[in-house]
Formats: sequence, C-alpha cells, structure tokens
Amino acid sequence: MPFQHPEEIGYGYVIERYVTRKDSEHARYLQLKSGRVLRPGWPHAERFTRHLIDDAATITDAELEALLGYEWRSRLTAAWLIGVGRRATFRERIGDLLLASEFCFSGGAYCFALARFGTHADAEILDAHLGTHRADRFTEPDGLWDQWVNALAHLRNHPGYTPAEQRRWTDLQCDFADGWSHT
Repeated sequence: MPFQHPEEIGYGYVIERYVTRKDSEHARYLQLKSGRVLRPGWPHAERFTRHLIDDAATITDAELEALLGYEWRSRLTAAWLIGVGRRATFRERIGDLLLASEFCFSGGAYCFALARFGTHADAEILDAHLGTHRADRFTEPDGLWDQWVNALAHLRNHPGYTPAEQRRWTDLQCDFADGWSHT
C-alpha cells in the first residue's frame, strides 16, 4: 500500500492533533503502544481516556484515512480511535492493513479495532469471542504462529508471545474501551 504524509493531502495537522498529542508525559502513540493506560493506578488514565474517547467521536473519516495512509505511529493511533469509536466502516481497511503486515507495532491495534467491532464479519479476519475457532489453523501447536515465533530467536520461549497471552492482551484492551466508552 502506498505511504503518504498527511501534509501532502492537506491533513498535516492530524499527526500533532491525534498521534503526538500529550495527555500525559509522553505522546499518545507511545501510551497506546506501551499499554500504560491499562495498568491500575496510572495517574493520567482518566484525562488520557477522556481525550481518547472525545477524539474517537470527533475525528473525521478523512482524517482517519490520512493517518492510516502513513507510518506505524499514525496507523496505531488511527486503529485505536477506530476501535474506541467502533467505526465499523473501516473494517475492510483495517483488515487489509492487518493482512498486509507492513509495519511493526500497528498490528495489535488493528486486532483491537476488529475485536471491538465483534461481529461475524470481523471473525472472518480475526478469531474473536464468537467461538468460531477460525484461528485454530494458525494457533495449533507447531502451527504457523509457533513457526513464526520460533523463527525469531528473541521471541522463542517468551511468555508474552503465546496466542493465549496475545488474546488476553486484546481482551484487556476491549474491556478498557468498553468500561469507559459504554458503546
């Protein structure tokens, strides 16, 4: 997929407005990537979350497209805004980006957005809470997931890269968004 800086299409402000915005000590994309907002007792959680929900409700589809057309920080942030706002009109776009796997770090945000939509159409892309077992062919022992993890020495035997742990992390993100947004 082609990459284009939002400035080139008249949306240069979206990076500062949504991606590098600081509602705490670090830029929004770093807070989303780190999962800090999911940790109990984080002192900036309420302000950060309120601004995230407000932005998810007010960002335009064109602004989201501008973010999705750029680099990983922008895509990660856009996917979170899409997921929090349950903008299901972006289902196909998010699915395409997930399957293209062009950047590190943004894939988890795509999974979060699809899990937030939570329909059978999303299960076609992502095996969610629907009991479909569509992902079994990837997550079975010695399946594609294990082959990928084992091919990367720094991930081998790392407890955070099991399918169960990745699903737990996505569930935490959805519970977080459900608890604050009530949508």
